[in-house]
Amino acid sequence: MYERILFPLLRNLDAEVAHERTLRALAGAQNARAGRWLLKRIAGEIPAQPVSLWGLTFPNRLGVAAGFDKNARVFPGLGLLGFGHVEVGTITPWPQEGNPHPRLFRLPEDRALINRMGFPNEGMVAIVRRLQRLRDKAPEMVVGVSLGKQKETALNRAIEDYVTIMRAVHEHADYLAINISSPNTPGLRQLQGKHYLSALLGQLLAENRNLAFVRRSSPRPVIIKIAPDLTNQQLDDILEIATHAGVDGIIAGNTSIQRGKLSGNYPVEMGGLSGAPLAARNTAIVEYIHRRTNGNMPIIAAGGIFTAQDVAEKIAAGAVLVQMYTGLVYRGPGVAGRILRNFVTD
Repeated sequence: MYERILFPLLRNLDAEVAHERTLRALAGAQNARAGRWLLKRIAGEIPAQPVSLWGLTFPNRLGVAAGFDKNARVFPGLGLLGFGHVEVGTITPWPQEGNPHPRLFRLPEDRALINRMGFPNEGMVAIVRRLQRLRDKAPEMVVGVSLGKQKETALNRAIEDYVTIMRAVHEHADYLAINISSPNTPGLRQLQGKHYLSALLGQLLAENRNLAFVRRSSPRPVIIKIAPDLTNQQLDDILEIATHAGVDGIIAGNTSIQRGKLSGNYPVEMGGLSGAPLAARNTAIVEYIHRRTNGNMPIIAAGGIFTAQDVAEKIAAGAVLVQMYTGLVYRGPGVAGRILRNFVTD
């Protein structure tokens, strides 16, 4: 019903307006008894498929990628829809408007999106308060937090932004994702290079250990989110630095600045491409990382997830978990249940 009736209606709205209305509906539903019942009915039966990773128990392999719930407003509702984890954010130290509108575009013939959002978010203080308030509504869900830098922050001071956010969210996040690969914050992808990455990861992992010691807790798993546009040599450099630093995992990957062969007749929009056109490249990167690290670097695959078959393909390539965003937009709120009921675990 969603794909045949509701999505065609939503297409008449600006993509970002439609997304905001979706978030409002989810937020309302998760906070009302009848709404929670409805979300569970939409999800249907969710088979138990727990996955242990980093000392955490994920209810299943399927999560929602950063960018969908930027301000940590609806992660409990997404859990009721069947998702095992949600990565909220990306968060910056201070509130940020992001790039000018319009900045989110549908490519329905290609089952894809282009966005040039630029990390719009309410800032770490407001988001931490919401995390504190809503965590008890999703006790079994794993909630990761994606960390980014302020647009105006110079690259040689980016570490300060990431450390500041880490300190604020540390006790409220199950894992920490370091976003160094969005194409929509000027210069951010340079942080993936040798010149910056070693120092960035070294300081963040040291701070993670220090925060755990002070709070008498365990260090949070720290993972990095990389771009799908990297060469093999760039991937090798990142893997060497990440392994040496003791990074806990990699999200492969973010949106792409490449366009490839899109079938639709669309205006050429700047920004990051996501969705089905990234599926093959994403699988290849997952396979490459898995092979180069002898399977010792846990991978979250994010790119082109629409069906249970897509999930199985990523797991076969070496991923432990998968995340979706564009697939949720196109296939609707029942997609997690449909995927998980059709995904066969080992």
